[in-house]
Amino acid sequence: MLTDTRSRTPCKLAEQQGWDAVTTRRLGECIEYSQPVLYSHFRGKREIIGAVALQGATEMATAVRAATAAVDGPRERVAALARAYLDFAARNPTESLGEVAGDGVDPGLFTEVFWASLHGLATLTRTGRLLPEHTESRVELLVDRLAML
Repeated sequence: MLTDTRSRTPCKLAEQQGWDAVTTRRLGECIEYSQPVLYSHFRGKREIIGAVALQGATEMATAVRAATAAVDGPRERVAALARAYLDFAARNPTESLGEVAGDGVDPGLFTEVFWASLHGLATLTRTGRLLPEHTESRVELLVDRLAML
């Protein structure tokens, strides 16, 4: 349902005004669908946000695959992957965590720290340096410390 340029509408609204501004009514107006049509495809705003996130991950994976397939050699593939990832991030800024960043905290900076922390946890767990049975406790600790609500 959220395909082509219409799929970017929720992200553009969120980037400009925050995810609270992305209501099913406004989204329907932007993509020229009625709310009943949206609800026939999604159960609500959370499901729409999930679909947008999934589509973004798919677009990033496609960009990375295309970039790495176009070069020869392991070093060149790593460089192409890094550039594709950074280019994608520059074209698709994420500040959707601003609502939990807290007073006086830059939403962009908060988002960077949050993603860097998650990436570190994923990498250390995958390589066996952190025990996977403590993953949920780590996530809870990270959220408790960073999302001061």
